[in-house]
Amino acid sequence: MPERSRVLFVPGAAAWGPYNALRAMAEVLRDGGRRPVFAMDGSFRGVAAGHGFDEEVYDASPPPEGPAANGPAVWARWVRENAVHFRGSTLEQLRTVIRPRWAELARAAEYADPQLRAIIDKVRPDLIVVDNVGADPSVAASGIPWVRSVSANPLELADPDLPPAYSGYSLHDRSGWDAFRAEYAALHRDLHAEFNAFCTKRGAPPLEPLRFSHASPWLNLYTYPSALDYPRPAEFARRWHRLDTVVRTGERRFRVDDHLPGSGPVIYLSLGSLGSLDTRLLQHLVDVVARTGHRTIVSMGPCHDEVVLGPNMYGEPFLPQPGVLRECDLLITHGGTSTLNEGVSAGLPMIVLPLFRDQYDNAQRVADLGFGVRMDTYGFDPGVLADTIGELLADDDRRQRLAEVRDGIRRAPGRETGGALIAGLAETLSCS
Repeated sequence: MPERSRVLFVPGAAAWGPYNALRAMAEVLRDGGRRPVFAMDGSFRGVAAGHGFDEEVYDASPPPEGPAANGPAVWARWVRENAVHFRGSTLEQLRTVIRPRWAELARAAEYADPQLRAIIDKVRPDLIVVDNVGADPSVAASGIPWVRSVSANPLELADPDLPPAYSGYSLHDRSGWDAFRAEYAALHRDLHAEFNAFCTKRGAPPLEPLRFSHASPWLNLYTYPSALDYPRPAEFARRWHRLDTVVRTGERRFRVDDHLPGSGPVIYLSLGSLGSLDTRLLQHLVDVVARTGHRTIVSMGPCHDEVVLGPNMYGEPFLPQPGVLRECDLLITHGGTSTLNEGVSAGLPMIVLPLFRDQYDNAQRVADLGFGVRMDTYGFDPGVLADTIGELLADDDRRQRLAEVRDGIRRAPGRETGGALIAGLAETLSCS
């Protein structure tokens, strides 16, 4: 294979999880002499370049209307407008959150398609790697071999013997599964037909029924710890390769003791890049956790100036999360899959307070397997949360079990496995 062959990485727009997963595998390819190039949404301009990668920038969606034309203000407004819907059941959120979000993603794909085609023509990659919940027809229609990577909860790879995606339903209780699937189908059938027509018109293969993305005919990867994963038939494993976790490297060094002197357990509190924009919720959690007296690191998000930390707390807008988690003893999280993976790889028990989409599925899986506790995000009892923190910190048996999972992940890091699979595909294609 020619040295410095080009691999184009396309992460989902304005989302840290897909970018961080692809970045980790791109680091492996770069170390092996290949040239990763990232196609980045304009809201992430400079992020990939800041990590030493070539970067092509495009507008992943139409510009929003109104005075808040870009930046975190747009997402802050979206989160605050939808916070009332996050309080609803997952069945209700199919109508209020999931369906509108799929419609937005479909419109964004149509808007971005000609720009991504121009980037593909310019970069002329030997291979494309995509991590996006919705299809990018420009990739599937390019004629260039491509890899699909899934950094969301794997229930998005539907199976009738598993709970429906976005439901937050337990694997051990099938009541409600059929009703949820029927409601999802009723709400999305027409939208899916329209998006499928667009994809095929642009030269991509037809979408599978009620799925908004394509599987790759070359290589499909998904990231989820084996200890948390769902049971699947053997045929699934032949089509999809699981990576236990894909954790990026190269973050700045962070030491808790440099910011919070003292001793005792350390809590990490994060609602993710979007959840943190609900600053009223984040402030409520900060206030409750502060009353426990434990040292706490807070990922404050882009609206950090609206959050006031308590004593024995330290926070920043964005933290080098994988390294910080290794110094912590408990994770309080919204349940985003990237944060979940990083928490499991650090061996941490969790309290999960989901907001939307696959966060509910992650929260339920953590609860089902005893890795932590799922709580009502907006209706939790402050006293119960404080007591749960104490119980999880004192549970040595759970901590030992999580340490064994952590050690197993470290023996087979997903970033290396994923990077090797992508590199192996590229090598095979160059020899064919």
